[in-house]
Amino acid sequence: MPIKVIELFAGVGGFRIGLEGFPDRNDSPFRIIWSNQFEPKTKTQHASMVYEARWPQATHDRRDIAEVIENDFNSIPYADMLVGGFPCQDYSVATSLKNSKGLRGKKGVLWWSIEAILRKQGEHAPKYLLLENVDRLLKSPADQRGRDFAIMLSSLGALGYTVEWKVINAADYGMPQRRRRVFILAYKEGTELHRLSIRSSDSKWIGNNSPMAKAFPGVPEAVEKGVVLGDLDEISQHFNLKGRLSPFKTCGVYRQGEFSTANYTPVYDGPVQCLEDVLLPLENVSKEYFITKKDLDHPTKGWRYQKGAKRIERTNAAGKAYVFSEGALTFPDALDRPSRTIITGEGGVAPSRFKHVVEQEGRFRRLTPMELERLNMFPDDHTKLEGISDTKRAFFMGNALVTGVVERIAVQLEGFI
Repeated sequence: MPIKVIELFAGVGGFRIGLEGFPDRNDSPFRIIWSNQFEPKTKTQHASMVYEARWPQATHDRRDIAEVIENDFNSIPYADMLVGGFPCQDYSVATSLKNSKGLRGKKGVLWWSIEAILRKQGEHAPKYLLLENVDRLLKSPADQRGRDFAIMLSSLGALGYTVEWKVINAADYGMPQRRRRVFILAYKEGTELHRLSIRSSDSKWIGNNSPMAKAFPGVPEAVEKGVVLGDLDEISQHFNLKGRLSPFKTCGVYRQGEFSTANYTPVYDGPVQCLEDVLLPLENVSKEYFITKKDLDHPTKGWRYQKGAKRIERTNAAGKAYVFSEGALTFPDALDRPSRTIITGEGGVAPSRFKHVVEQEGRFRRLTPMELERLNMFPDDHTKLEGISDTKRAFFMGNALVTGVVERIAVQLEGFI
């Protein structure tokens, strides 16, 4: 039986590639039956253009998911699993409503769209969730460390889910990019995963026995325990008010108001991909990606300057002088290691501190869109489409995930769902 999946915040289909395989694969048990992608503040939905071009038979929705939930909720099908890489925002509770609707979060915060789908679908809600976010989710906001994640855990717990999480750096497991993200796997009471989790001690579950632990092995440190108590309004206002550090470590499990968590050391001895493994031969690189000597060495605007160490005297808005300083970055980027994290501003010719620059045969150049796709383990030219600029293609990859991470989790989940 196929495992039916709905994909939210789909971008250009990273979760779909990780679950189903590349668009021409047909032997995976996972099937995306409905997807949604909406980019606010732009009329042309470029990511959806790519998604629909690669999966022309897909049931894909370009509308704002909040509007879909409010005005056309029945268009969202029932599924076995919900996946998505949702934005990292302020998840605090905006108001406490004294009626059957209960507590709601701030309008426009997309975590609450996930929660609304699960809550409104009730007993038909997906039994499994696989979500992705930046790892700072575990320690935000700065003045109440871990509050946002505690709100998520409590929300899912109230809907009957056990939740496990793990911060995964793709490069620690042989993949070509150093990209740290937290992956969140949740499963409802009554599922096989839930039954197995409660039969295992928490330390063994997060260390060895869970699908996440099997997909990404590691040695955990001593497990620490904690609680997330109160309704969402109380958690929003009072969680960890006096704590300087988040109570949530790099892996853990939560159920019924209690959590066990630990930091872990990755364990991996397989093949390793490095930046040089994704590079095209020079003869296949368009001339606009090569950097001129002028742009390389300009004393205040060039690439060497942008990448170098600096101490600059500045004045703030109040007229107070201060010194801005930053250390040097490796320049050019090391070819014999996994790449640095791709950012959304990777595209464009302007010199930048954070864009990648490589040296091949004595020539300096930026990375092409295809090479950025390879760093996220997408098919070559997945985002190449008429009407999509190279800058936009780079933006897609800065927003995307490493599909190989999802694939490894999916392989472990197949045996449980």
